[in-house]
Amino acid sequence: MQVLNLVREFEMQRMKKSETIKEYTDKLLSIANKVRLLSSDFSDSRIVQKVLATLPERYDTTIFSLENTKDMSKVTLAELQNALQAQEQRRMLRNEGSIEGALQAKLQINQGENDKKMKC
Repeated sequence: MQVLNLVREFEMQRMKKSETIKEYTDKLLSIANKVRLLSSDFSDSRIVQKVLATLPERYDTTIFSLENTKDMSKVTLAELQNALQAQEQRRMLRNEGSIEGALQAKLQINQGENDKKMKC
C-alpha cells in the first residue's frame, strides 16, 4: 500500500515556476529511492520520462535539442539534469545582465537629473 502511495505521489509531481531543475529532480529521486527501498522496481528511465513530460515550456528548446541529437531511451538522468541546469544558468546570467543594465540606465538618468538641478 505504501508503494502505491509513493508511486501516486511521484506521478502527481509537477515542477513549480520557482523551483530549480536540481530541486525538482532531487524531489523525484527522493520519492523513487523510497519506492526502491520497499523492493519495488523503479527505473531511472522512468524518472527521465517524468522530468521530460512535466517541465515548463521554458525548457522546450533544450528538450527539442536533446531529442534531435540523442537517443532519448539512452539519456541518463545526469545528462538530462546537466543540460537543463546549463540552460537555467544561462537564463539566470542573462536576467542578471539585463537587471544590471536597467539599474545602470536608471543611475545615469538620476545623475542627469541631479546635474540639471545643480545648474538651475
